[in-house]
Formats: sequence, C-alpha cells, structure tokens
Amino acid sequence: MIYQGGKDMALKAVREFIRHEAFSGILLFAAAIAAVAMDNSALSWLYDAILQTPVSLRIGQLALDKPLLLWINDGLMAVFFLLVGLELKREFLQGQLSSRSQIILPALAALGGIAVPALIYTAINGASPDLARGWAIPTATDIAFALGVMALLGPRAPRSLKLFLLALAILDDLGAIIIIALFYTDNLTLVPLAVAAAAIGGLALLNMRKVTRLAPYILLGVVLWVSVLKSGVHATLAGVVLAMFIPIAGKGARKSPLRHLEHALHPYVAYGVMPIFAFANAGVSFAGVSLATLMQPLPLAIAAGLFIGKQAGVFGAVALAVRSGLAARPDGASWLQLYGVALLTGIGFTMSLFIGMLSFADPAHAAGVRIGVITGSLLSAIAGYAILRLAPPPAKA
Repeated sequence: MIYQGGKDMALKAVREFIRHEAFSGILLFAAAIAAVAMDNSALSWLYDAILQTPVSLRIGQLALDKPLLLWINDGLMAVFFLLVGLELKREFLQGQLSSRSQIILPALAALGGIAVPALIYTAINGASPDLARGWAIPTATDIAFALGVMALLGPRAPRSLKLFLLALAILDDLGAIIIIALFYTDNLTLVPLAVAAAAIGGLALLNMRKVTRLAPYILLGVVLWVSVLKSGVHATLAGVVLAMFIPIAGKGARKSPLRHLEHALHPYVAYGVMPIFAFANAGVSFAGVSLATLMQPLPLAIAAGLFIGKQAGVFGAVALAVRSGLAARPDGASWLQLYGVALLTGIGFTMSLFIGMLSFADPAHAAGVRIGVITGSLLSAIAGYAILRLAPPPAKA
C-alpha cells in the first residue's frame, strides 16, 4: 500500500512532468521549423557543417571520435532515455501505472498503437528487404509534442484525459525501448559487453546495499554508456538500465534519489536535449519535393502508419477494452475526446526520427524518413487538436 505522502509526491511529479513536456513541445516545434528553414536556405551548407563537425574525446588508449550529430544521437539521447527510465520506474511503483486498474487501458492502447502502424508499414514495404527494417518508425509517440498540443486546449481537455495520454505515451516509450533493444542491435563486441555487465553488477550492488548517494551511480553509468557504445548495443539503452537501479526510497530524511534526479534532469532534457535533437534531425531539403515524393513507399508508409495506424490501433484497443468491460473510460472524457487523443498519439516526431536513424545506415533514406515523420506528425497534430477543440464535453449522467 502506498502511503499518502508518496501519492501526493507522485501527483506533484506528474503535474511538473506535464508542465515541462507541454512547453517542451513548443520548443520542439520551433527547433524543427528552424532546422527545416536553415536546410532550405542559403545557410544549408552551415547546417550540414555544424552537424558533421568532428568531436573527439580521448583518455589514454580509449578514444571516442564522432561527428557532432552522433554525439547528439548517442550521447544526449542517452540522457533522454535515462529520464524516460526514471519516469517509467516512478509510474510503475507509485504513479499512474502502479495498479492493474490504472495500467490496463493505456497498456492495451499502447499495444494497439504499436501493432497497427507496424502492420500498415509492413503492408506497404514488407516486400522490400531494403525498407522493411523501418517497420518500427511509425510506432512511436512524442510525449512532449502530444502534451504540448493538449496544453493548448486548456480546461477543454479533462485532467483524466491528460493523464491517460501521459500513461499511454510512457508505455509507448517502453515499447520503443524494447524494440530498439531487440531489433536494432547488431555486430556485438564481447569485451565491451563484459565491461558493461560488470558496470551493471556494480549498479546492482549499490542498489542492494541501499546506497542513496547519486554520484556512484552516475560514475558507473558513464562507464556503462561508454562500454555499451563500444559493444554494438545502442548506447541510449545504457540510460534506461541506469535508471532501473536508481533507488526510489531515500535514507532517513533524505529525499528520494530517483525523484531528485528526475526533477534535476527534466528541465535540461525538455528545454535542451530534445530541442537540440529535433534541430539536428529534422532538417530536410524540400527542393524537388512534390506530392509524388510523399507517395514514394518509405515516406508514405511512415505517414500512413502515424496518421492512420496510430489512431486506428489506439482507439480500436480502447473501444474493445471498454466495451468488453476490461477497463473503464477515463472520468469525464467522451468517446470523441478519446478519439482526439488517439489522433495525437500519431505525433511521432522525436522518437520516430530516432528510430528512423537506427533503421537505415544508408543516408539516402534520411530525407524519406524525415518527410514521412513530419507529414504524419503534422496531420495527427492538426486533426487531433481540431477534434479535441470541437468536441463537446460528455453529457452528465
């Protein structure tokens, strides 16, 4: 049983999360617009030059040499996934996902929102070995963008609807983490994997000894990140693993280490990491782009998966769960409002771009991924906002 103080702190953390993510959505949009504008101007050479700037870090024989773009995608996004992991752990232990009644509806909705877009993408590109690897791109939801659109509605969207979207998007992120771990890991190197295993063992020992100081965890987390980066497993997963070992309970009067770290990281991730990632990955040249470009298999499959697949999968799963009695509809939310939320889950943006980057080594596919993600996300955002804006509140019983 969770004590009342724990519940109050969990609710406070949820409110802070929604506030940060809502404003972060606005920054993400601005960063994406800036990237597209720069890449379609006379400064396009500068945009590419910035992202390809070589950055090196060397300690003895250990050297990390990467262009700035990969430091952003492998380094900064590991911090993002650390925060996601902390949020997941808190929500499962003390938050909106801590009981069966709370978790079942968003869990089924998240599963539907992963399965249907993947099926749509595969139906379009499954016969092409070169493109089939991108099946997971339209399965993701961008929490910041979705909550940012929801925030524009103000009191027209009941709080229960925002919490449902938050829980769904967090579980969607968990699905993305599992997909990355299972399907986007190859060319493993054993020695770095052994070092990573030792670092994980150290984190487990710290947790078992009930160490609440964050410094030892962070130090081992850095070792874990470097070893995972060198092993062939995607480095961002190190952030999630680290989060799982951060203790949620403090010692004596000391604050919860998990909540302390989550609170400290949130503004940096929301206002720094995610906008930087959006700026680095959203740039796409529209020179020569036409409707025919969007109808090419890769962008079409991504856009259709996000705009059609996410709404169909999420709303279909919700309808089945509620009609069958497996779960209850969120308090104060109408069916039309739930459909609007299902549309908002098609805003893939950050996570979809990230999975797209993992899916294709050939840079020739980058433009198609970005056009598909931006198109599907924009259609979902506009349609979702319109539905939620025009939806009347549910009739009182």
